[in-house]
Amino acid sequence: MLKKLKTIATNLLAITWIRKTYELVNRVFLETFGSSRILAHFFYMFAFLAFNREQAGVLRGRRNYYRNKNQDRTSRVELRRNIHRLEKGIIMMPRRDVFARDYITETVEFYELAARQCSIDPNSLETSEVEWAHNVLTEYFRVSTGTDPVVDAARKRFSELTYAPATMDKVPYAKKNLSEISYEQLHELSMQRRSVRWFEQKAVPRELVDKALIIGRQAPTACNRLPYEFRVFDDPEMVKTVAGLPFGAAGYAQNIPTIIVVVGKLESYFSPRDRHAIYIDSSLAAMSFMYGLETLGLSSSVINWPDFEPLEAKMQKTLGLDVTDRVIMLIAVGYANPDGLVPYSQKKELDTFRSYNQLR
Repeated sequence: MLKKLKTIATNLLAITWIRKTYELVNRVFLETFGSSRILAHFFYMFAFLAFNREQAGVLRGRRNYYRNKNQDRTSRVELRRNIHRLEKGIIMMPRRDVFARDYITETVEFYELAARQCSIDPNSLETSEVEWAHNVLTEYFRVSTGTDPVVDAARKRFSELTYAPATMDKVPYAKKNLSEISYEQLHELSMQRRSVRWFEQKAVPRELVDKALIIGRQAPTACNRLPYEFRVFDDPEMVKTVAGLPFGAAGYAQNIPTIIVVVGKLESYFSPRDRHAIYIDSSLAAMSFMYGLETLGLSSSVINWPDFEPLEAKMQKTLGLDVTDRVIMLIAVGYANPDGLVPYSQKKELDTFRSYNQLR
């Protein structure tokens, strides 16, 4: 017994020495190469695989953005972006007599392609998107009272199109207070929402998931692109396969009734400057979606998805993802098991993470 204890003690000392040595070497590297952007560049010349998938995704996403311009699609992100830019110009106070002259011709061209696709096959794209584009363009030309040859030419080109939408109410409007929900009620909902990992073994109605997604899509996104997909899996075998991929579901993956993979679409952008928008926009939508679930009696848990190449490759193969598709997170959904516990998860105090007018 004494010999066994000595062996265990020796092994523990060896493990401790290895850990401390690793931490020391790691800190030396980080202190050295993390001290400037130039040294960081040299470091990642050798450790390029750390961000290679994201780099490839951003580059291919930009390529696909331009490839897709003349392709028939369910939703046209370039049209959505420009129409939203027009809306922001329309709501300016004061509004300029002439605005958007640098992209109005392009916008009408985008609209022409969408209207043509809609007239050939109305089911091949979102009719509501084309209606919105038509309504906003109509409003833009109505309020553009200044004389400008570029705007006038675009107005004439737009007026010659024959597509007529069913509605004309999708234009900027004065904000309305539609809700009577109090702060106290919203606070209570936020306190109710906890990360639930133990669910009742019963199916989640798809209509409830869809209702919550309608709440989620109302979250703000850059230029109204909605650059994400919510891939929902409720087939038990598929759930088992998908839930078994992330590290974060270890220990409870087997009792998840429905799992959702939130996927960001890098092909929504033409510039690398917007590469992080998919993470922001998807997360905003996911949070609203989870609040929606709570109001419907459903619970959820966000499952972290780290940028770890072996898992990325497995998820890409399992879901048939393109390189431009970036997994943002996974969300487990179900009815909370009444006997299951949730972590207390003490939050930071307000003064710890909030400041006013602090520049440094």
